[in-house]
Amino acid sequence: MTPDHDRSRSPAGRTALPELLRGHRRAAGLTQAELASRAGVGVRTVRDLERGRSIRPQRTTVELLAAVLALTGTSRAAFLAAARGSAGAESSRPDTTSTAPVGGATTSEAAPADPPIALPPPVTLVGRDRDVTELAGMLTAERGPRLVSLVGLAGVGKTALATAVAHAAAFAHPAGVAGVLVGEGSDGPDVLAASMAVLGAARLPELVVRLAGRPALLVIDAVERAPDPVAATLHRLTGALPSLRVLVTGRHPVGLPGERVWPVAPLDVPPPGAENSGAAGLEAWPAVALFTSRLAQVRREPPTPDELPALAALVRRLGGLPLAIELMAARGRLLDLTQLLDRYGDRVLDLATPADPAVHPGWDAPDALTRRSSGRAATPAPAAVTLRDAVATSYRLLAPDERAALRQLAVFDNRWSVELAEEILADEADRDGAVVTDPVPLLDRLVELGLLSVRGTGSFRFRLLDAVRDYAVEQAAGEGELTRIRRRHAEVIARLVARTATDLVGPRSPDAVQRLDEMSSDISSSLVHAATDDPLIALRLAACLTRWWRFRGRDVAGRRWLRRLLADPRTADADPVLRGWAALGVARLAAEHGAGAEELPTARAALDVFRQAGDVTGELEARNVLGTLLLSVGQQDEAREQAETALRMAARNGRTRDLAVAQNSLAWHEIRVGDLAAARRRLAAADRLAAESGEQRLRVLTWANRAEVARLEGWYADAVDHGRRVVAALSELGDPGLRRRVLGKLGLALAQDGRGTEATEVLTELRAAVAEVVSARASAMAPRPRSEDAASSSGGAEAGLCALIEGNLALHQGDRELAAEWFAAAADDPGQDRRDVVEALVGLAASTANPAVLDRLERVCQENGIRLLPQESGLLYALTAARGVAQAR
Repeated sequence: MTPDHDRSRSPAGRTALPELLRGHRRAAGLTQAELASRAGVGVRTVRDLERGRSIRPQRTTVELLAAVLALTGTSRAAFLAAARGSAGAESSRPDTTSTAPVGGATTSEAAPADPPIALPPPVTLVGRDRDVTELAGMLTAERGPRLVSLVGLAGVGKTALATAVAHAAAFAHPAGVAGVLVGEGSDGPDVLAASMAVLGAARLPELVVRLAGRPALLVIDAVERAPDPVAATLHRLTGALPSLRVLVTGRHPVGLPGERVWPVAPLDVPPPGAENSGAAGLEAWPAVALFTSRLAQVRREPPTPDELPALAALVRRLGGLPLAIELMAARGRLLDLTQLLDRYGDRVLDLATPADPAVHPGWDAPDALTRRSSGRAATPAPAAVTLRDAVATSYRLLAPDERAALRQLAVFDNRWSVELAEEILADEADRDGAVVTDPVPLLDRLVELGLLSVRGTGSFRFRLLDAVRDYAVEQAAGEGELTRIRRRHAEVIARLVARTATDLVGPRSPDAVQRLDEMSSDISSSLVHAATDDPLIALRLAACLTRWWRFRGRDVAGRRWLRRLLADPRTADADPVLRGWAALGVARLAAEHGAGAEELPTARAALDVFRQAGDVTGELEARNVLGTLLLSVGQQDEAREQAETALRMAARNGRTRDLAVAQNSLAWHEIRVGDLAAARRRLAAADRLAAESGEQRLRVLTWANRAEVARLEGWYADAVDHGRRVVAALSELGDPGLRRRVLGKLGLALAQDGRGTEATEVLTELRAAVAEVVSARASAMAPRPRSEDAASSSGGAEAGLCALIEGNLALHQGDRELAAEWFAAAADDPGQDRRDVVEALVGLAASTANPAVLDRLERVCQENGIRLLPQESGLLYALTAARGVAQAR
């Protein structure tokens, strides 16, 4: 920070109004807007007063603010006096060439009405309001701790936070607030002399008389430079001065009894995807707000929309570390944010920090005091250091076994739990888990040193700071243990996924999906490393991810992973059932992007494996997937046989959920043959069974199918109501592929009901969703099979649904020619469901009265075993009759 002493105090040595107002407001836990609202003044008035822009505040305004802040006695008098002296303060410049002892040169002088502050003025902090409020409350509470230590990594903002807290708590320390910067190599007498000097005394007995039992606050910065002398000094001062409170900053705690340790965490960073909320939404994250404020100091233009993804990625890569953010933003003078990310995204540890003396201007350092008194030669100013050097300093504070543990924990990419830490730190030779390693003391030590952040209340709330993780990975590579640690990491993640995968079906499905979401980056890195070093672990991991990949729209990438691992010769001897689940995953995911026909043999092979192994769960899943693929290639009769066999198996084995799945599948076959009443009965049974199994996702699927039955029956309003309910539920549950299809059927019901405006809105949303998935698939890893290319570029069945909606909209507007164009496009779409193709051909025939379309419609119905619904036959009655007459002639 670069404090400006000219604005820190009045000429008389008193704290100026801006600092007093800011300190009292923060101590009260109020924002500027809240203070202004309660006082009945404008927020701009409060802002200008705190920034020193208002030099003649009205007395009424000042008294209103004092009343809201509950100022009484000397605090109120000092506040009003500072306001009266604001104008005079502008005409005189304070002497900043030296730091005068608090309270004057002698102890006999009367103490001023307001507490004197011998500190640099506070800088504007971003994202630290809660810290300032809680720490100031701690230091002003009657029974609060006498020693508070702010600990953390270099550059996390300990000094700036301590300064702000000291100013905020100054009103409760009438004997004064002062600060000392510890110099390298300081000894006990140095630290003690400097501490007493800034508090206005040369000897300890004089200081006892000087304070006379009045509260005072001492801030000591950078205690890690001389930990033992600082500890001895504080022990002596706090023992002799019961009214003294101390706030210290350092890489580690002081270690005295009664010390309250406050780890200073980096600023919150936006999660992936937050840039989609726009500049305002992104800047709500403190790390982004700090970056943009510092960027504004070196370039005029704010980040452009094209730079927002790079901005979010940069602050995430910097781990929210304030100093790293400021250093990176300073480079924005020459490079745009995308260039910064490309150039420095992988070189965060190489960012150079300024030399220490420039970071703490305005503080009294013990080495400076002793040089003045003893005549010792000045030591050269330390050179600039990198973030790597800063992290190394904290790393060296750890014991050898703690360093080894840190190197192992560094392989976690995101947040992790105590249980995962316990697994990865366990002795690899202890296969039975006979020796339990409790990681809690280690985690507490890492938090104590500011190397580990703890956020939130869930299990997955631990995370190493990014710079710490990068450094620890470097150290692991240097020790030759990185490959072993990554293999261990993959094993731990594979076990976690295997435990979680069983919950992806059933009532705990949402929680299971969320757990995997939280570990998504670790899952990805485990796959990448294990696929090279130990593909069997990677296969075990990937085989459990099929449902999650489908729920999260990652079907193309997931299918590619499974095919790659199955083709690896090192997995050829794996358990056949494991390979069967992986093969079934390939087939299931292929169906999501229109490549089901290609994987039909894969699904049959998986079914054979499960039947030979007597695996009932696997066989039921395989029959369900196989039925889906058979429908996509027009083999409806065999698809129905698979569903009926699955229904009998589920009933025989008491599988309630599988009964619901089979009934839902058979409902589609009833729709195919035009028996909507039977379809309704099956869907009612499926809904009841899904409710009994407790799986909300399966119930939502049955609701979607019931909405489709209502649409086919012509009950469009009911179809719309049910469809909207399903779309909202799927937005929470996931499964974007199903959501897009339901959205298309919702738009179709609206168009058929003549609600053109609403249908157009749904159509716009659907096309945006299709464009997003096409873009995501196009950017997936290459190479890929041609079938995937076709599916990715076409947008799948949703493109045909869009055309079907457009055709019905045109038909309702009386534009039969345009309607025919859209219906023809829908009928020709290769990814379109066969029932939807029939519906498109019915619309095309009704729009054109072309007998050739009827011929094509009959062929499609015959090939796919589809029977027209009564309303569809009614639409075609006249055309069918005319064709019959023509044929009779």
